[in-house]
Amino acid sequence: MLPHDPMILLSYINTKLRDDFSDLDDLCRELEVNRAELCDRLAPLGYTYSHTHNRFQ
Repeated sequence: MLPHDPMILLSYINTKLRDDFSDLDDLCRELEVNRAELCDRLAPLGYTYSHTHNRFQ
């Protein structure tokens, strides 16, 4: 289950990407999270996924 607070979610996802996953698709597959819904939750904060940096920024 993912955190509901957007800033905690951002921190959680970026930490998981840094420590455990090679890209967002791997994270979403392993955690059974819909990629589009995750991106939609972080977009209002101004964050988008950077494949180059493997993080939301």
